[in-house]
Amino acid sequence: MATQTAVKFQRLAMRIEAPIAHIVLSNPPLNVIDIVMMEELAAALKEVEAHPEVVAVIFSGAGKSFSAGVDVAAHTTDKVHPMLTKFHDVIRAVVGSKKVTIAEVRGNCLGGGAELSMVCDLVYTTDDAKWGFPEISLGCFPPVAVTALSALVGQKRASDLMLTGRTISGAEAAEMGLANQAAAADELESVIEEKVRALSGLSAAALAITKKANYAWDSMHFEKGLARAEKIYLDELMNTEDANEGIRAFIEKRRPQWKGR
Repeated sequence: MATQTAVKFQRLAMRIEAPIAHIVLSNPPLNVIDIVMMEELAAALKEVEAHPEVVAVIFSGAGKSFSAGVDVAAHTTDKVHPMLTKFHDVIRAVVGSKKVTIAEVRGNCLGGGAELSMVCDLVYTTDDAKWGFPEISLGCFPPVAVTALSALVGQKRASDLMLTGRTISGAEAAEMGLANQAAAADELESVIEEKVRALSGLSAAALAITKKANYAWDSMHFEKGLARAEKIYLDELMNTEDANEGIRAFIEKRRPQWKGR
């Protein structure tokens, strides 16, 4: 009989039905990733790692969206350092997980939500999902994406997405390499179930070691790159007037007044 475990969280719904674990982002209506969710994601991933019988963990979003991104209110100068630390701890935990990580993307998958998805091993999205890295519209940039997006989609495409902040469909995300496959909304679940069936018959130990070997080279560059991007974000970006203006304008629901400094 499959092991079944449910863990209660404030911003997540988590259940383990060995050999699969499910982590559902649950912060209606758009599953914004706030500090509480970051802390709970870290705890949930730690819990999953403690189950040797689990081969894969599926991330999804409650309702109609995966996630619209990290809470903008957490980007203010007094909160941004601990926020980045906690969010990047989650990203590092996903990247370093011994489990096969799978993102099931529907609806909005933006900013930090897109970053969380892109670092998963396997990504499946609906054709009409909305992907994007809109941080530039706030006078900011996405540290995880600037570190790893080029390796997935190529430098020119990554630059286009991050410098314009434009939104793309799930179909285009799959075509670029942000996702493994795009499918109609009513077919996505069956696509993932088929992949899960294949993984379920494999050795959890062999999968973990294969992941480690597969990412051995990239992981060194990712860790150094993310640390550098984080330092630039905190030491340079957050000292500009425009970054602070962009965040204030979003919170105050008005157009930012850029000064170019």
